[in-house]
Amino acid sequence: MNHAAEHPTHLAHHFADMEQQKESAKLGMWFFLLTEVLTFGGLFCAYAVYRAWYPEMFSNAHRELNVMMGTINTVVLITSSLTMALAIRSMQIDRKNQTMWYLFFTFLLAGTFMVIKYFEYTHKIHVGQLPGKFYSFEGIEGSNPHIFFSIYFMMTGLHGIHVLGGMCLIAWLMYKTRKNTFSPEYYTPIEMTGLFWHLVDLIWIFLFPLFYLIG
Repeated sequence: MNHAAEHPTHLAHHFADMEQQKESAKLGMWFFLLTEVLTFGGLFCAYAVYRAWYPEMFSNAHRELNVMMGTINTVVLITSSLTMALAIRSMQIDRKNQTMWYLFFTFLLAGTFMVIKYFEYTHKIHVGQLPGKFYSFEGIEGSNPHIFFSIYFMMTGLHGIHVLGGMCLIAWLMYKTRKNTFSPEYYTPIEMTGLFWHLVDLIWIFLFPLFYLIG
């Protein structure tokens, strides 16, 4: 009997079957996502502490953020979560062309988010609403407004890095999908990237009201 012929192409030698490999990948991804939650959790704690110390300053400083841009970015990311989920579903039912399109739309929406964030950042850099000693804006009442923008840039910047990382993963998935690497029997990388992307979206759903709507 030719055992090599019965061995699935994408099954690693240290797994008994594809289901065990998939469940192991899921467990590993959930542990990774837990570390991400802990990382952002520390920053959320810092936000809560400083907001408790400087409530008036935080309320005044948040008015300098562009709520319209933040709202558009929120809609963009929520929509990208939908297209990512549809990409996974399309591969499950063996519709590779649809998977490619949904991955492309997810990538495009992520790029839209980053472009909007670029315009937000460049405006703040131009007017001097920067972290720490680089802060030079004088139009906000209250003490230490640079603290608000330090936390803003730290949290939204770290989130932006995660968006860029997600875009790289999605681009890789598009390449692999085009190469017919995935199938209804093997789509674990798409599913794991989807879990990561949903976390990225979820974090923004918390960041948006905390920074843009606190007043």
